[in-house]
Amino acid sequence: MDQKLKIIIPMAGLGSRLRPLTWSRPKPLVSLAGATVLDHLLATFKTVPDIENAEYVFIMSPGQQELIQAHMQKKYPRYKVHYIQQPEKKGQSDALYHARDYLNGPTLVVFSDTLIENDFGSIASGEVDSVAWVKAVPDPRRFGVAEVDSRGLVTRLIEKPNDMNNNLAVVGCYFFNDAKLLLAAIEEQIERKIALRGEYYLVDAINLMLGNGATMRVEQVKVWLDAGTSEALLDTNRYLLEHGRANIEDHGTYDDNVIMPPVFIHPDARVNASIIGPFVSIGPGSLIHNSTIKDSILSQGAHITNAQLEGSLLGYDVVVNGMKGKFNLGDNSWANW
Repeated sequence: MDQKLKIIIPMAGLGSRLRPLTWSRPKPLVSLAGATVLDHLLATFKTVPDIENAEYVFIMSPGQQELIQAHMQKKYPRYKVHYIQQPEKKGQSDALYHARDYLNGPTLVVFSDTLIENDFGSIASGEVDSVAWVKAVPDPRRFGVAEVDSRGLVTRLIEKPNDMNNNLAVVGCYFFNDAKLLLAAIEEQIERKIALRGEYYLVDAINLMLGNGATMRVEQVKVWLDAGTSEALLDTNRYLLEHGRANIEDHGTYDDNVIMPPVFIHPDARVNASIIGPFVSIGPGSLIHNSTIKDSILSQGAHITNAQLEGSLLGYDVVVNGMKGKFNLGDNSWANW
């Protein structure tokens, strides 16, 4: 690519389906398999050509920037990141329109709760104007799908089709050789007020772009994971721990703990007299004593004593003492017997 690649990540959603975890923390910073959702998202770009020189554009709601910027400066100090505000929730195209100064040249647009496994090595082939990544699904009626012609080119995107004829669900990841084509379509969409319930959807802008003569092909992803709901977050945690994100993979007794892998226990966490696993992630600074924990995500600073947890999501600095069950607790919460 002659021009620097831009990776635009709209992340302005409130994360309402992940509450209470997201009451005080942006959805991209929710804990997942020993890191954050954002960390796992950024890791998916490792096969992008010349990724070291890419520029990132994060589109956020008011109030999100401080925590996200602090996270990026701490973990990725060499990344060049531009932070854009979307003042009102008016949809995906509106979010991108606020980042219009960066909608030019080669551009990836990836939604923040889209976690995929994919080889991006061929995105700059130049054969078409754009690429949409898709995944074949058994029932496409819950998704947006790509309609493809005999040449393998996308004719249109269809949101939640009524039939089962097309099963290529779009996963929320797109590449544009020159994002000016997308910007022109978004401007047309806004001018013509093509919106649903006051929100401008990206699928409509892309269909306008295709109608104006742009070409798009599809590429199928190997794996498509979701981090947008509590249940999906636990499912994705299980998958990631089974596929390389665990740091303990052997069953056994460690000190006075029984570990049933796969699990991730941060080196700064302290665990004693406990049974951990399978499918457990424990963040830094956590203290676990005389407890049994399985199929759960514990964020930084969790203090768990004399408890039995399963299928639980705990935010930062949560305290659970003497309790048994399934818990979903936001930052600085406590559950005490």
